[in-house]
Formats: sequence, C-alpha cells, structure tokens
Amino acid sequence: MEIERKYKIETLPDGYENFPSRMIEQAYLCTDPVVRVRRDGDEYYMTYKSHGLLAREEYNLPLNETAYLHLLEKADGIILSKRRYRIPIEGTALTIELDIFERDYQGLILAEVEFPTEEEALAFTPPAWFGRDVTFTGEYQNSKLSKGLQKIN
Repeated sequence: MEIERKYKIETLPDGYENFPSRMIEQAYLCTDPVVRVRRDGDEYYMTYKSHGLLAREEYNLPLNETAYLHLLEKADGIILSKRRYRIPIEGTALTIELDIFERDYQGLILAEVEFPTEEEALAFTPPAWFGRDVTFTGEYQNSKLSKGLQKIN
C-alpha cells in the first residue's frame, strides 16, 4: 500500500541540491489502471497502481534494461523525466521526495511524502516551503501528466 501526500512547490528550499538525487524516467503503458515503466538511476521497474489519491495499492516488478527499452516503445503519451532529491524531515522518520521535472514539464516541481498510515498522512503538517496540497485533486498524478493535460502554472 502506498500512502502519500503531494504538494506543488513554487520556491525551492535552500540547500536542496546538497541532498542525494537521481534521474528518473517513466512512461505509461496504461493509465486506467495505471501500468508504468520506470528507469530509476540504474534500476528498472514495471509498476501497477490501483485507483486512489491518498492511498492505493502499488506493485513493483523488476525489469532489465532491454525489457524496459522494449516496453518504453509501447508507452502512450509523454515520457516523464525528473530529478528526484531525497530530503529527510528533521525529527521524523519521513523523507521528502522532491521532483524537479525536465523536458515537457520543465519548471514543474512537486514534493511527495510517504507515510506508514493514513492517519499520519492526514495529520501531517508540511514544511513552510511547501506549496499547495494537490493530493486530493489528482491533477498532478504522473499518469495524468503523461497525457499532456496539465498546465504547470
């Protein structure tokens, strides 16, 4: 089960570039249900996600590079590319995944935080630099972004 909150970021926090980061490329074979392929650094996955906004089932299956590239050719829509920074939230076991998009969504910045329970997710108070909470609108789900339907401003 994946339980996460998502926020649109307008201003990057000082020092974000000092945290570990990696490039992620992902594309969607289907968006209902969500079936995605992803290159995350040197690792490759195919992921199934159920419907949902705050919480949903998620299953990851490992791929090799050859399989990833083969499936990537079958993807619909935009191939998303982003640099993900992992920023620990001081005093907690939580980590911010700060995604700075490139290519078609250059300038879009989103932050996600995963939680062990829905109760903790709903009680979360985001850092001051977080922007609008877009968790429950679904407008910035990557599967929707892959369709090219979202304006970034």
